[in-house]
Amino acid sequence: MAESAVKPVARIWRTLRPTSMTRRVRLAMWGYLFALPWILGLIIFWVGPTLASFYFGFTEYDIVSPAKFVGLANYIKAFTGDDLVWPSMQRTLYYTLIVVPLGVMGSFFLAVLLNQKLVGTNIFRTIFFMPHLVPIVASSLLWTWLLHPRVGPVNYVLDKLGLPTPGWFASPAWAIPACILVALWTGVGGNRMLIFLAGLQGVPEELYEAADIDGASRWAKLRHVTLPMISPTMFFNIVLGIIGALQVFSIAFVATAGGPSYATWFYALHIYNQAFRYFRMGYGSALAWIFAVVLVILTYIQMSLSERWVYYGGG
Repeated sequence: MAESAVKPVARIWRTLRPTSMTRRVRLAMWGYLFALPWILGLIIFWVGPTLASFYFGFTEYDIVSPAKFVGLANYIKAFTGDDLVWPSMQRTLYYTLIVVPLGVMGSFFLAVLLNQKLVGTNIFRTIFFMPHLVPIVASSLLWTWLLHPRVGPVNYVLDKLGLPTPGWFASPAWAIPACILVALWTGVGGNRMLIFLAGLQGVPEELYEAADIDGASRWAKLRHVTLPMISPTMFFNIVLGIIGALQVFSIAFVATAGGPSYATWFYALHIYNQAFRYFRMGYGSALAWIFAVVLVILTYIQMSLSERWVYYGGG
């Protein structure tokens, strides 16, 4: 008797509860309404400019005059008719091959040191992270003064120690090493270090305890426990590090403007100069798309190679 009385009530409740199609549509509309500012920003500031740059890459466009369709002429010029493209790519690759390994290894070992449960560790974490908070323009200007060949404090100390005093940003041979020094100063203790620190804290303590029982040394635990367990974090930082290093622009733009003698004329700086200094928007767009394709290819290669050394615990 009780069950027969409950069933009609349950049917009425299922009919009246807010699960009808109209209710769902209304809730979905509210969701899209709240997401509308982000969607508009995505379309206006990312999708729109991306599609526009793809179109302008096939045109001759200087902002003032109407765009003139030229087909693949900009891409042909980039590969065969621009004497600055290949050297700028080589400089960018040279910079990347040095700054990424040094930066990733430096951030990793710094995170290992700061992961120790010692008194004052939080203070040291803050100190190492502070250079990352300095804007890149400010840090570039600061290091331009510190590394000044004649009045810079760095060369003054080197001279007092009887060591050679490089020309740094004023020397074609030392300009890229100076850029690397600035990048490492701002990047080693930054977000990459924090990501490594989070990865290290996610390694199960049981693995270290088992290694201690087996008599493993610190180096053995680092090699056989820590590195495999944080390999996804390592891979993530390497991918982002390579993408960021290939996009190097601000240091060279502020400190050297591409000089001396084109020593720091990186590929991103070449794109900027073509598009916003010489107003060759069509050619600059073509250079940017070449760069985007290179980044996609390199990322795909890294993703393919990661299967050999990246360990995912749930895999």
